[in-house]
Amino acid sequence: MAKHYVAIVGRPNVGKSMLFNKLTGHRTAIVEDTPGVTRDRIYGPCEWAGRSFELIDTGGIEPKTDSEMLLFMRRQAEIAIETADVIIMVTDVHVGVTAADLEVANMLKRSKKPVCVAVNKCDSIGPTNPDVYEFYALGLGDPIEVSAIHGHGTGDLLDFCVEHLPEDTSDEVEADVIKVAIVGKPNVGKSSLLNQILGLERVIVSDVAGTTRDAIDSYFENEHGKYLFIDTAGMRRKSKVDDAIEKYSNMRTIAAIDRADVCLILVDANEGVTEQDTKIAGLAHEAGKACIIVANKWDTVEKETRTMDQKTAEIRRDLSYMLYAPVLFISALTGQRVDKLYELINYVNEQSVLRITTGMLNNVLEDATARVQPPSDKGRRLKIYYMTQVGVKPPHFVIFCNDVRLFHFSYQRYLENQIRGVFGLEGTPIRITIRQRGDKDEG
Repeated sequence: MAKHYVAIVGRPNVGKSMLFNKLTGHRTAIVEDTPGVTRDRIYGPCEWAGRSFELIDTGGIEPKTDSEMLLFMRRQAEIAIETADVIIMVTDVHVGVTAADLEVANMLKRSKKPVCVAVNKCDSIGPTNPDVYEFYALGLGDPIEVSAIHGHGTGDLLDFCVEHLPEDTSDEVEADVIKVAIVGKPNVGKSSLLNQILGLERVIVSDVAGTTRDAIDSYFENEHGKYLFIDTAGMRRKSKVDDAIEKYSNMRTIAAIDRADVCLILVDANEGVTEQDTKIAGLAHEAGKACIIVANKWDTVEKETRTMDQKTAEIRRDLSYMLYAPVLFISALTGQRVDKLYELINYVNEQSVLRITTGMLNNVLEDATARVQPPSDKGRRLKIYYMTQVGVKPPHFVIFCNDVRLFHFSYQRYLENQIRGVFGLEGTPIRITIRQRGDKDEG
């Protein structure tokens, strides 16, 4: 079924993000009293009267500005307006109609889309606030009183949206979509990579570190499959997170990792792996996500013989706990090797859901213990009875033995290497739980 979109637009600080959160029922958009907090388009599902659609929250539109960031925000809002089937223009009852509101209204009239004026901050219940009548001056029809804080009037607002949505033309259900989070420190090229993949200005791209503050979803389909790319704000060291907005953004990155099937961990090919890179990669590893290490800006690296091999070895050294993750060198700017990402994403995703029969696992276990005898301590030797798989994403194995205290970490790592040597499991971490005989099976 084709998705329908409703865009929420308006000048800065009228409560667009708060209304977005109220309508979607999730605190997806960052809400602060600071104008200009929402800078990219944020998508969220909404359902009303049996109809489902996607809401788009946008940055505030400043019709006349010399600020580079505000110009970026205006362009993002324009793209949202072009994408949307219905538009909600949010205004502020306390401020009244401003020159900026009139400019935004004229922009919306030119779009030829159905537009509803939501007069926000009408927080009290009772007769119509007489200040609402002023908003007829926008020339966009009957304004609707709403309170993004309390939810007053949102039913009327959603009724308008559903009434003006196009009819559903297909009952076709989307096939499986792989969710891919693009993570990394600020200014490493995450937004540029997403734009290269999508082939349009999906997110703001700027040389100013920290431009992308919210996690943004973008659906993409090609001959390799169907994907939902999640672009995230670059994670800073916590000591440098000195305002609430950046704290929310770091939380959003962690949440994006949790939602993802596959994480693309971007590092700067010139800088190599930094301390912050290891922390971000560690979050994906600990979350059990299939991972690809993507070394970006390869076009700017001075190359000699075997430069790629040397860079790969350095990455492997610095991310030694992720030796399972493939490394791909790309240029998000030029598109070099970006097309190789899709097959890798499919491959590591398949590996993360691989199921191995208990019989095959125990054949590997028998061979491994015959090659290297289990350790002993004070005359008591470790006995391993059997191994079974209990989960996927990541593959999770339980090994039963006579005494968990005898199961040294080094021997557990040896068995993990044996499993990988036989079954691959490239691109995905694996979990091994050691249980003592008599313990209940873990499901």
